[in-house]
Amino acid sequence: MARNFCDVRIILIVAAATFIFIQMRLFATQSEFADPTSCCENRCTSQMRLLINQISVQQGKIVSVEDAYKLKEEECTNLKALVQDLEIAAVVIMACNRPDYLERTIQSILKYHRSVASKFPLFISQDGTNQGVKSKALSYNQITYMQNLWTMFLFFMRLSALRFCPVHPERPGELIAYYKIASHYKWALDELFFKHNFSRVVILEDDMEIAPDFFSYFEAAATLLDNDKTIMAVSSWNDNGQMQFVHDPKALYRSDFFPGLGWMLTKSTWSELSPKWPKAYPSIIAHSCERLKLLRLKDVHKNRQFIRPEVCRTYNFGEHGSSMGQFFRQYLKPIKLNDVRVDWKSVDLSYLKEDNFMKHFAKMVLDAKPVRGPDAVLKASNINGDARIQYRDESDFEQIARQFGIFEEWKDGVPRTAYKGVVVFRYQKQRRIFLVGPDSIRQLGIQS
Repeated sequence: MARNFCDVRIILIVAAATFIFIQMRLFATQSEFADPTSCCENRCTSQMRLLINQISVQQGKIVSVEDAYKLKEEECTNLKALVQDLEIAAVVIMACNRPDYLERTIQSILKYHRSVASKFPLFISQDGTNQGVKSKALSYNQITYMQNLWTMFLFFMRLSALRFCPVHPERPGELIAYYKIASHYKWALDELFFKHNFSRVVILEDDMEIAPDFFSYFEAAATLLDNDKTIMAVSSWNDNGQMQFVHDPKALYRSDFFPGLGWMLTKSTWSELSPKWPKAYPSIIAHSCERLKLLRLKDVHKNRQFIRPEVCRTYNFGEHGSSMGQFFRQYLKPIKLNDVRVDWKSVDLSYLKEDNFMKHFAKMVLDAKPVRGPDAVLKASNINGDARIQYRDESDFEQIARQFGIFEEWKDGVPRTAYKGVVVFRYQKQRRIFLVGPDSIRQLGIQS
């Protein structure tokens, strides 16, 4: 009985051990199949999380780039606005076929330009195809080059009209040169004002040198030009600016005569002038192009005036050019180029406003001692202080002007440099001489 019981126990133990062994094998087998699945799931989960993280990072970068782009756009917009606020005027050199003259002009400008480069961007506008001029212009990185070929096309289109032109030039080839100059000016100013959108432009020619305060002079005059609509343009030139007739580098005047030779005008003024600019050669150019005489015509400038200095801020060295050296030795070569750096920012220019200047100028004329008689010039030489001499008409003016040595000629009924018919110049260093027209006293509001 006891033996049977032991056998049963042994059988049970063996059965239990077998069961346990079978369970362990089953568990081992399940684990063996379960581990690869689990690893695969873990690996997939890890890769998904990594991909999600990478996508999040890229999205963050995209957002950052977009934010940076918007910031850059805002900065560029602000910078452009700032640059426009800083810009005073584009400066354009009108060139054609004189590379040696152009080089001298460029060197003179660059001598004083670096400190104001952002205020006065430089351009060269070439009329025609002269390779020497083009190569010279393109050799300067700080200057933008423009080339006008349209004038050549128009010129040949209208060349046949010249054969029937009723106007006879004083010098051969004069009208052709003036036609091309007028067409070139229109093209260049249209480009600068309407394409480049400048608010002001200073026009120079390729045979000019500038004074040390050239840029500061135009910067100071820009505000005056913008605010006073009775001023059509500001010039750096005085026709009677020969060294014996000037003294004060700070003195500025209003004038009814357009001086040219280094001048600034506004976009609003050019928008008015551009459609009227001479297009048909025979009928208009001959009478309105020499040194841009269109700006001198009364129906064009509409009683507006020009600002000019006593001492020139430009010097014209072009003895050989379209005017063929007209008056060069007598009138242009002796011009005094200002050599004083005037601090124009500290100069009050309010006296140049229309009402202020008329009173200011009338007082100077009234204070001058009147000199009369056929020997008026001799008498003026022998008195102290300023003098005024009355002239009866153009012929009388020419006779008096010839004795002093100033410009004699008139243009469109106006003596050179005149304001209300009065021509003023220095004599014997500091003294002023006023040549007063027959109607000048009335125009100045002076009660006789």
